[in-house]
Amino acid sequence: MTSDQQGAAEEILSSAQALRWQVGGDFHEQIMETTFTEAAHIADRAITRQGEKPRFDLDRTIDSIVTSRVWGFPVMLLLFALVFWITIVGANYPSAMLAELLIGKIYPALHNLADIMRLPWWLSGVLIDGMYLASAWVVAVMLPPMMIFFPLFTLLEDFGYLPRVAFNLDNAFKKSGAHGKQSLSMMMGFGCNAAGIISTRIIDSPRERFIAMITNNFALCNGRWPTQILIATLFIGALVPAHYAGLISASAVLGIALLGVLLTFVVSWVLSRTVLKGEVSTFSLELPPYRPPRILQTIYTSIIDRTIFVLWRAVIFAVPAGAAIWLVANITINGVSIAEYIINFLDPIGILIGLNGVILLAYIIAIPANEIVIPTVLMLTILVLGVEGAGSGAGVMFEPDQNTTRTILVAGGWTLLTAVNMMLFSLIHNPCSTTIYTMYRESGSKKWTIVAALLPLAMGFVITFFIAQIWRVIAGII
Repeated sequence: MTSDQQGAAEEILSSAQALRWQVGGDFHEQIMETTFTEAAHIADRAITRQGEKPRFDLDRTIDSIVTSRVWGFPVMLLLFALVFWITIVGANYPSAMLAELLIGKIYPALHNLADIMRLPWWLSGVLIDGMYLASAWVVAVMLPPMMIFFPLFTLLEDFGYLPRVAFNLDNAFKKSGAHGKQSLSMMMGFGCNAAGIISTRIIDSPRERFIAMITNNFALCNGRWPTQILIATLFIGALVPAHYAGLISASAVLGIALLGVLLTFVVSWVLSRTVLKGEVSTFSLELPPYRPPRILQTIYTSIIDRTIFVLWRAVIFAVPAGAAIWLVANITINGVSIAEYIINFLDPIGILIGLNGVILLAYIIAIPANEIVIPTVLMLTILVLGVEGAGSGAGVMFEPDQNTTRTILVAGGWTLLTAVNMMLFSLIHNPCSTTIYTMYRESGSKKWTIVAALLPLAMGFVITFFIAQIWRVIAGII
């Protein structure tokens, strides 16, 4: 404790003592007694007199670890890795249950109802195989992780840990020309980028808020985690013995997530020195005392204000996407579907960047929701290959077991390069339509919304192009 702090604490004691004797009456006496007691308690915690051992203080002890230059970052990484692990593992079971309910039971029941009502095949196809199925996939994949991640994130906020995260990352963001509070919006983006965009409201500077919005896409949202985990498991984990496969797959996904953080710093640095040039604003960061989280209120707030709000927007955009997926797969010209024409057109571009036309088309028609990318890729691959008995028909999304998925993808021309660039493109490509819409609503600017949508897409093409060329040069040498 400094001499100024000690003097201030002693002044509180003396002032409280003086007021205690100046104010008369039982009521005022009780107030002053309470004030005096509390001041004495604060002074007793804060002041260490000469010759005394420092008193134990829980908040100070925790802060000595979580804000330490040595332990602060490892603790932060381990804590958020634990949150992500709980989210991913914990979401598997409710996601499977929702998929069984929405796709395994309600989906065929709707088809039976359509048959009873004698709906035309094209109408039931658009409504059930397209709109309903896309929405069902989004709900099954997106709802469980959000209902786990957002409450956990809010609990850390209520506990008082998130301001310590901002404290740890403030210097790094300041050096990149961004605001220290951007660390909190970035963390929120790992749950959902749309929610991350909304959370940038805590940043007062418009310039720095735009930087935070534009770069939030590099935080790997829950809609992209399943794609990363699946591809890493099928192709990266398969490179090593089975008992190391899980560790290697998890390390690959973690590496992609950390690459997103690195890109956040790099792009923030570039933007702050070019189109969003300006002085880095200063802010006073208060480290509040640790307190027990309000669990019931946290769960209610997380579900109503974040989960339901974001999910509703995602479903609204997924409905027309499902219709588009069914239509491009079922409308034919000279016996060839529109999807196949587009895939043939995109194939040269896709192969140039280490992907293929199927993947590019899947990302175009799955802009409303990243959750439906893999089912769409599988459906389009089956359509192009003309495989009979796989899936449920043209334009019908499906997701088989892992072995079947790998077999279909390899038959569609996938290699290790395709898998690596798919993981990179999934991280860097344009935001989903829910995030783009939220960006426009929050910024009120068409120009910056377009920048936020096209800048990551351009970076995705450039980075995957260079990876593909380097990969092919190395393969040629070997």
